Amino acid sequence: MRAPEFWTGAENAWFARALAPLALAWAAAGRVRRALVPSFRAEAKVLCVGNLVAGGAGKTPLALDLARRILHRGHSVHILARGYGGTLSGPVKVDLARHKFTEVGDEALLLARLAATWVGRDRAAAARVACADGARVLVMDDGFQNPSLTKDFSVLAVDGAVGFGNGRVMPAGPLRESLEHGLARADAAVIFGADARNAASRIRALRPELAVLQARFAPGPEAARLKGRPALAFAGIGRPEKFFATAREAGVLVLKTADFPDHHVYSDSDLAGIFRRAAALGAVPLTTAKDAARMPPSARAALEVLTMTLVWEDEAALEALLHRFLRSR
Repeated sequence: MRAPEFWTGAENAWFARALAPLALAWAAAGRVRRALVPSFRAEAKVLCVGNLVAGGAGKTPLALDLARRILHRGHSVHILARGYGGTLSGPVKVDLARHKFTEVGDEALLLARLAATWVGRDRAAAARVACADGARVLVMDDGFQNPSLTKDFSVLAVDGAVGFGNGRVMPAGPLRESLEHGLARADAAVIFGADARNAASRIRALRPELAVLQARFAPGPEAARLKGRPALAFAGIGRPEKFFATAREAGVLVLKTADFPDHHVYSDSDLAGIFRRAAALGAVPLTTAKDAARMPPSARAALEVLTMTLVWEDEAALEALLHRFLRSR
C-alpha cells in the first residue's frame, strides 16, 4: 500500500474534505479505545517509540539507537515489537538462529541483533514475559496508539520531508489520531532530516514545552567500501527515496533505482529481475538491511547492503532526555 497523494496536499483538498466524516469516526474510535482498554503497568520502565502518521517515519532506527544508548548505560534492555508481516502472534522471544521474517517480521530480526526482542500483538503480555526474563527497561518499537501497556516516556518519530501531511486524520489524511491528542501524550519528538513541512512549528504551537530534537540518517560503515561503485539501488521501505539519497551521500554511483511497497516480500522473479537489470548496467544490486532480512541467504550473498546510522544535531539534549526517562518512577 502507498499513501495517496492528497494526504500530503493542501489541507482543504476536496477529496480530504469528502472523507472528513470518516476521519471523525476514526478519531473518535481511537479515543474510545484508549479510554476503555485497561492499561498494564510493567515492572520495567517503558520507553515507546511511535509516530502520528501512517507509514514509515524512522521508528525502528530510532528505537535501535535509543536502546543501544540505554544498554551502554548498563541497563538490561529488552525490545517489544508487534512483528508486522509475521505469522506469530506471540509473545515469543526472537531467535535469530530459528525464526524467519515470515514468522516474526523483518523489523524484529533487525532489533534482535542488538538486544532481546519479543514479538507480541498483545503488548501487555509481551511486557510480562520480558520482565520475567530479566528486562528492567522495555523499548517499544511502535505502539504509541496502543493503550494496553502504560508508557513512562514516549518519543515521536517525524519524517521532516512529510511532516504531518495535510494535518487530517485517516482516511482524510495520514494522521493516526489528531495532532492535539497525540502530542498531549508525548514527551519528545525527533524530526529526521530537513523540516520541509514545518513540523517543529506545528508541534510548538500545540505543545510549546515539548522537547523537539533533530537528527538525520547517514551512511553506515559500508560506505567506504561502496564509494564510487555503480549500483542499482532498490528498497521496499516506508520512503525508499530516503535510502536512495543516503546511498548517493555515501558516494555510491546510483545508476537506477527501484522502489517496492513497505515490507514487500521479494519473489524469485522480483530478485531475478533486479539482478538481471543490475548486470546489464554493470552495477551491484544495493539495498537496505531491512530489505535483506526478507530475502533468502543466496540472494543476500549476491547483493550489497548499506546500513543507515543516526546523527544527532544535539546529542547532549538527547542524553539529557534519556537520563530523565531512566530516573522516572
